[in-house]
Amino acid sequence: MPRRSSVTILGATGTIGKQTLDVIARHPERFNIFALTANSRAEELHTQCLEHSPRYAVVLDESAAERLKTSLQKAGSDTEVLCGLSALEFVSAHADVDVVMAAIVGAAGLKPSIAAAKAGKRILLANKETLVMSGSLFMQAVEQGGATLLPIDSEHNAIFQVMPEKRSKDLSTSGIRRILLTASGGPFRNAALSDLDNVTPEQALNHPNWVMGPKITIDSATLMNKGLEVIEAHWLFNASPEQIEVVVHPQSVIHSMVEYIDGSVLAQLGNPDMRTPIAYALGFPERLESGVSSLDLFKIGRFDFEAPDTVKFPCLRLAFDSLRMGGTAPTILNAANEIAVDAFLNRKIGFVDIPVLIESVLSRMKSKAAETLEIVIEADQQARQLAKNWMLER
Repeated sequence: MPRRSSVTILGATGTIGKQTLDVIARHPERFNIFALTANSRAEELHTQCLEHSPRYAVVLDESAAERLKTSLQKAGSDTEVLCGLSALEFVSAHADVDVVMAAIVGAAGLKPSIAAAKAGKRILLANKETLVMSGSLFMQAVEQGGATLLPIDSEHNAIFQVMPEKRSKDLSTSGIRRILLTASGGPFRNAALSDLDNVTPEQALNHPNWVMGPKITIDSATLMNKGLEVIEAHWLFNASPEQIEVVVHPQSVIHSMVEYIDGSVLAQLGNPDMRTPIAYALGFPERLESGVSSLDLFKIGRFDFEAPDTVKFPCLRLAFDSLRMGGTAPTILNAANEIAVDAFLNRKIGFVDIPVLIESVLSRMKSKAAETLEIVIEADQQARQLAKNWMLER
């Protein structure tokens, strides 16, 4: 019997982390859990540790780590509890780890993802910020470390599935004309621009199709999520901004498409359930049962498509602008967006203030060549401070 693959899940208590555990639990003969990590949800991580028996559990928050350590000891668990960012890097690069699910939301997932790349792991990348903040550095680490990179975002996973198995770095020489990145349009697709002034966090968190964490759900409502995916697609598939087009597809059944130079358009379809791309990446190149129900095309009945409204949703335009600027501009965009989304969720700014804040920070910071991780982190921190200052000054 072949050895089971050992998996570290970064962000185990989040939506992607839970769905990864669900898929893995369906295939106990193929996978075992090496490490589970969380920011501060000690109680949830406690339950997961008792169910999946990882060798390590990592918590960023020190007090939460102590609570988890005490509770696991009382429960008789052998799981060792670690704390801090260095511990995340340790469980990502450990020699016994085969697969790393990188599902930490935000900039906190950057260093452990790079550590996994340098150590040559199979990386299931669900953390957008790794590529948005440090795309060049991360892709270089993947190549130098001999890592295998598999995208988990449903859109990028779809693109990966319908691209040629063997392709050159230049899309055009692989027969590809463009990438068609689909977007649901979010909960305010049909809202008037004037209606967005009074949007509440509860309304923005009510996504019509997907079940996601709060930050990603707000990004979907502003279309920043799609903007970040545009930047990701640039790095994952070596696509220029002109080779990437966003198409609003409200049903969220066609997860993305690739157009070839002969006029063919290949698409990947499926129910809006993240277990499909997770199972695809875990089993690649094989297919694994994921627990996702079959697609009922008769029930869906129709597919609709429309162009995104970048006047109503300027975050998408800002993401394209930052990609064309290059350097640390996407890092600045991402940092300002994280501060803006958090402020909106805490009712400190309005929904329409999110892109205004981001554009202000982008205009006040000069993009630099993202040559080192230190430069990227410095730009990230400076942008966050400028975003906080913006809120104090307004």
